[in-house]
Amino acid sequence: MPPLTAADSEVHTRVDSDPCLAPAHVLSREIAARRLSPVDLMDALLARIAAHDPKLHAFVEVYGSEARLAAEAADKAIRSGRALGPWHGVPIAIKDIIDIEGRRTTGGSASRLDHRATSTATVVRRLVSQGMIVLGKTHTVEFACGGWGMNQHLGTPWNPWDAEVARTPGGSSSGSGVAVAARMAPWALGTDTGCSVRQPAAWCGITGLKTTIGRISTYGILPLSPTLDTPGTMARTVRDVALLYDLLQGPDPLDRLTQGRPAADPMPTLERGARGLQLARLPAEERSGVAAEVLDAYDRSLAVLAGLGAEIVDIALPFRLADFFSMTNIMQAEAYFLNGHIAEDPNLKLDEVVRRRLLAGAGISAHDYLATLRRRDEMKLEMEVALAGAHAFLTPTTETAAVPLAEVDQGKQPTRLARFVNILEMCAVALPNGFTAEGLPTSLQIACRGYEEAMALRIGYAYQQVTDWHERLPPAVKRGGGRAPL
Repeated sequence: MPPLTAADSEVHTRVDSDPCLAPAHVLSREIAARRLSPVDLMDALLARIAAHDPKLHAFVEVYGSEARLAAEAADKAIRSGRALGPWHGVPIAIKDIIDIEGRRTTGGSASRLDHRATSTATVVRRLVSQGMIVLGKTHTVEFACGGWGMNQHLGTPWNPWDAEVARTPGGSSSGSGVAVAARMAPWALGTDTGCSVRQPAAWCGITGLKTTIGRISTYGILPLSPTLDTPGTMARTVRDVALLYDLLQGPDPLDRLTQGRPAADPMPTLERGARGLQLARLPAEERSGVAAEVLDAYDRSLAVLAGLGAEIVDIALPFRLADFFSMTNIMQAEAYFLNGHIAEDPNLKLDEVVRRRLLAGAGISAHDYLATLRRRDEMKLEMEVALAGAHAFLTPTTETAAVPLAEVDQGKQPTRLARFVNILEMCAVALPNGFTAEGLPTSLQIACRGYEEAMALRIGYAYQQVTDWHERLPPAVKRGGGRAPL
């Protein structure tokens, strides 16, 4: 594990007063050094959840009593020299499309309230084998099908950056984004089929990693579009999302897509810096429609990376980023195949917007579906040519900061700047890079070729070493730590 940075040392001084404010890698060190008990950490997190979640609505279920028992067991194991690893006793939140045997997996749908998993997802098994403790399940857009983060029947999580106005938390991993941003969990798992990790990371002011297909097993994760589904990691820092990714990536005999992939080893490259890298900027024609404050933060981010020795270069894209919305029939066709029977049953309670999205897949012919897959392969080659010589393509993650729920047009999707990453089987990191005048976070997206997570993380880590946007606290946290009401 990389050594502590100056920023880590500052956080270290706050661990005793409120461990919820420390990032996961600092919590791990404090627990291993026996300066922090897993029980005290769990008590602090459960107190924060009890105080804030009635309004923030990040969690579907909190496994309070079981999590505290697990913390007690971890404390005893560590004190007796039987720690399972460096993450023993560190809590994590899990998106509610990921199975845990015997637990509910609603997938964000009222039609699945009685569904209990009969097995445990590979990602959860890997975390638990390291001694991590699952805090609970977090809310999601129904069937992970939507970027705004809204859920008609099970409720929409409240973005903690505005205490007065209910704003979009981003979807579909909405609850995971809110839980991490509000310091109710040090990190969380999400999934990203069409920006579902990066969108909530952007609007909730945290860091999120969208992985390449096959990097992390999807076994035990409720599918939306198997061609595009990718698990992702969400935390406050690039270091933490990288560490969590490192634990989860690798072959799984239960998921054929993880077989035969290039080896992933992000941690040795994390601290190599940005000097000498060529980073492609957003073409001028793609800046139209992006809010001025978002563009200002983006341009400042490029300047920061240039100051670290990176070369900012221009590229000519062979397509417009909006073109990828016309390729959503991949997702629609596969989602209809998997969940169309639910959408077609008028007796089942279903978000009407999600119902329409699922039913849209019924009209997609095999010819159109296969033609889109072929076009996708062509576009992947075209993007390779466009990015020749560049190590990454940098964009704002979103066109705007979080918007009031009352102003959302669900007929549109807020993912124009990010959808290409999914379609082209790339990977990307989204991380905080500024704030609007209203105090809402903005976000930088670092997109790299498929299986180059290490490069995206390296660039993001270099950026966070010289900026502090990721350390800012939402208003709820500023007003009294873990136990103050929102």
